[in-house]
Amino acid sequence: MGDFNLALVIVAIVVCVVVFLFNVYLLVNYQHPDDANQAYFPKFVVVLGLSVAAISILMLPADVANRQACRHAIYNGACSLTLPMKDLWLAVYILDAVLVFFVIPFAMFYYEGDQDKSVGKRIKSALLWMVTTAIVCALVLGILYGLIGKVDFTVRHLSSSTSSFPSTWNFNSGQQCIGNTHQCSAYSSSPSSEKTWTMRTTFPEYVVALATIVGSVLFAIFGGVGIACLPLGLMFSFIRRPKAVITRSQYIKEATELGKKAKELKKAAESLHQEERSGSKGRKFRKNVKSVEKELLQLEEDVKLLEEMYPQGEKAETTWALTVLGYLAKLVLGILGFIVSVAWVAHIIIYLLIDPPLSPFLNEVFIKLDDIWGLLGTAAFAFFCFYLLLAVIAGAMMLGLRLVFITIHPMKWGATLMNSFLFNVGLILLCSISVIQFCSTAFAYYAQATAAQEIFGHTLESLRGIKYLYKYNVFQIAFVVLAGLTFVYYAAFGWRRKKPSGRFQLST
Repeated sequence: MGDFNLALVIVAIVVCVVVFLFNVYLLVNYQHPDDANQAYFPKFVVVLGLSVAAISILMLPADVANRQACRHAIYNGACSLTLPMKDLWLAVYILDAVLVFFVIPFAMFYYEGDQDKSVGKRIKSALLWMVTTAIVCALVLGILYGLIGKVDFTVRHLSSSTSSFPSTWNFNSGQQCIGNTHQCSAYSSSPSSEKTWTMRTTFPEYVVALATIVGSVLFAIFGGVGIACLPLGLMFSFIRRPKAVITRSQYIKEATELGKKAKELKKAAESLHQEERSGSKGRKFRKNVKSVEKELLQLEEDVKLLEEMYPQGEKAETTWALTVLGYLAKLVLGILGFIVSVAWVAHIIIYLLIDPPLSPFLNEVFIKLDDIWGLLGTAAFAFFCFYLLLAVIAGAMMLGLRLVFITIHPMKWGATLMNSFLFNVGLILLCSISVIQFCSTAFAYYAQATAAQEIFGHTLESLRGIKYLYKYNVFQIAFVVLAGLTFVYYAAFGWRRKKPSGRFQLST
């Protein structure tokens, strides 16, 4: 067992280093050229946030492996020599909450501050906003914890009468208990024997629980939409792909129109900047800013599509071949993703929504994979958890482009500003808690007796004022319903090619 624990610690350290380096790679390649060699603090927050989100997802498979380390131990207390997973869970999720509600808002306020102001004034303004947020959050958490920060466990008091010790044992299906009875006295106790034990939860667990509720609302919306739009979006992207290279005259005509639109957007942006410096930030100003952001995003999409349809340079043929291969890869990934999405939705219905469950389904698959090779089931388990997080991100990007009240923060290779990075990292962190909670519930049979089960299974589902959301499967039902609606939407409209946007005009 000692060798297993040492190997687990080594794997955990190596995974953390790999995750950190991969996130640095993502930051360097996704960042906008305007942010090169500057905005170091927001970049540090981005790398730290992405690392915490990825590691938190990987901690559930690590928790399962940690449980297996002492499963076959022959002496009591063997599990106390394994990794302290409960303390690690609480540390990671307290850090998650601090990043989401304090550090990331501060970094965004600082980054989006008026560039004409000094660094000191920008820090002062960002700190003012962050302290205000901290005071409000502290008051809300303190009041809620003081009033309803308790867990209610429903238990049944069982008792039975005493009997003489028998000289012989003769148990069968007709006599399961001592005293020639079919049912034991404790088994046939009355419903009035049920009682409620009330205990006050710890403050860190309460913070994690409330953050999970906030994340669960977003998870039910974004995850339900994303579980369908992630694979279908890839497949319909292949269907809507450019079939052939356009002529040079067509390219010049389209490029001229895009150039005119770019000049209009530049002029509108300069006008809005002057209006902002004059102190006018009313409703009309915010509406115009959102219009400019939406049109700029559409312009970037049009430019990218035009470049795909008319590759230039000495390696134009190679570029077109890579474009075709890229769309074929999207088709293959879309088909594989569709299979995983169907498996996820089927598992939720079979194992979570139907009581009692029809089958352990994916739980049993992971256990059989573990029997084949020790880490095979754990790797498959980690993949399904990560896929769910990718579905949340895909759903957020889809709804963010279509809902008026959500700010557009697109992630683009080589063209992502730090405020968009920070917004998406905050969203990923907030939803990662709910993904772990959802996975620990969906795979309760496979992940049983883990520290995550203790935090997310027992405490969260018994928390006063919150337990009914989990008792009646509110989030799971919303997830499945939104997945079905999204599938219908893509089946009806997803195959259509997007129409060109109209000419840009500011509202007067």
